[in-house]
Amino acid sequence: MEIKNYIGGEWVTSHSHLQSIVVTNPANGEQLATIPRSTASEVDEAVAVAKQVQKSWALVPAPRRADYLYAIGQRMKEKKEHLATVLTKEMGKVIEEARGEVQEGIDMAYYMAGEGRRLFGETTPSELANKFAMSVRAPIGVVGLITPWNFPVAIATWKSFPAIVAGNTFIWKPSNETPMMAYEMGKIFEEVGLPGGVANIVFGTGPTVGSALIEHPDVRVISFTGSTTTGSKVAELGGKHLKKVSLEMGGKNAVIVMDDADLQLATEGILWSAFGTAGQRCTACSRVIVHKDVREELEKRLLEEMRKLTIGDGLDEGVKIGPVINKAALEKINHYVQIGKQEGATLLAGGRILSEPPYEKGFYYEPTLFTNVKPDMIIAQEEIFGPVVSLIEVASLDEAIEVNNGVKFGLSSSIFSQNVNTIFRAQRDLDTGIVYVNAGTTGAEIHLPFGGTKGTGNGHRDSGVAALDVYTEWKSIYVDYSGKLQRAQIDTE
Repeated sequence: MEIKNYIGGEWVTSHSHLQSIVVTNPANGEQLATIPRSTASEVDEAVAVAKQVQKSWALVPAPRRADYLYAIGQRMKEKKEHLATVLTKEMGKVIEEARGEVQEGIDMAYYMAGEGRRLFGETTPSELANKFAMSVRAPIGVVGLITPWNFPVAIATWKSFPAIVAGNTFIWKPSNETPMMAYEMGKIFEEVGLPGGVANIVFGTGPTVGSALIEHPDVRVISFTGSTTTGSKVAELGGKHLKKVSLEMGGKNAVIVMDDADLQLATEGILWSAFGTAGQRCTACSRVIVHKDVREELEKRLLEEMRKLTIGDGLDEGVKIGPVINKAALEKINHYVQIGKQEGATLLAGGRILSEPPYEKGFYYEPTLFTNVKPDMIIAQEEIFGPVVSLIEVASLDEAIEVNNGVKFGLSSSIFSQNVNTIFRAQRDLDTGIVYVNAGTTGAEIHLPFGGTKGTGNGHRDSGVAALDVYTEWKSIYVDYSGKLQRAQIDTE
């Protein structure tokens, strides 16, 4: 399957004569598709079309713009199983999770479509007589979206749907690992009749397509999800051009298990958070901060349940853990596991690449559990992005919170306890953008803001009404109907 760029409502052949990028199934190495290595000139072409279309698109009443999102959501619903199957083939997550991700995109379509009849501003009293004051949201223009491979549908909808309903047009650069989902979404945009040029998709590398988007003078917003290292570069480059840059980056998320926790529930929450999507979530649990009085029992329960985890091709309904995305990810995960051993952590389970049949053609890593991990160890500080969990023992809630906050990231955290005082102290003091109580570190819902503190982000949020702040500007409007000049702060007496 040869995938082309989607520009101005048309699927167009790339100008580039460079070798195409091959997309493979991480479960078995099967070649799925090819995508172009687009050039900066194709970004220019897409931006020019988007800029021209945006002026008329912004004049379409917001409820009418929202109608397209309702239609997109309905079409995604009709194609849910197909989309989930494609997602699993190119990304590797198990089919149950893929269905959930597609559902998240459907939910986002309906939710953000509702904003077409809100997009609320404010009316306020004026300090002067016979004067009216209000604020409204205004579209910004052309936006650039750069999305990762681990949630190729959900994250793309978090970014593109608020951009659409707010009256912007966009150029989307999807990950080279998961372009088929971008193709599928482009087809849906076509099927519902979204005006050509509102949505544009340009495939290619980060240094070429990504950089061209960030540096283009007519792209006023960049929304990026990916690693903290890359995100920092995006912020630096975008800042030089005075762009609004929204970043959602890494995490080193922890589950705190207190001595009064429901240990069975905590075990289930840890397993889902740590090993779902093979640990390839920015919200994945990679640290378990456990009270010393229940550490041994929790270890026992985790090991018992980990033995039951089935590993394989995500299209098999009985499989619980699929492959990681590629060979480089496999090697990176294994590198961190070796570091953990060298640092003196105790390996309780896993810790190896699975290469024997039936795993030899894919990229599989055994679910891994370390104990006796110290908070300052590398495996407790750096994002591994794989099915690796470190147990850290603490003696109190204060120590648990200190350990949780003692990393450079701040995306998600969780606490298991049955003490209401403990819970409320924790949700106040945990320095993360998301806090879960008696649940794991993953499972965000689309009507709440998604993002984090410190090295995880730069203050913006995906999802929820907060996403509109990325794709709109506030415009203050004053209407003086006094018939005379009135000067604010001067003619108030």
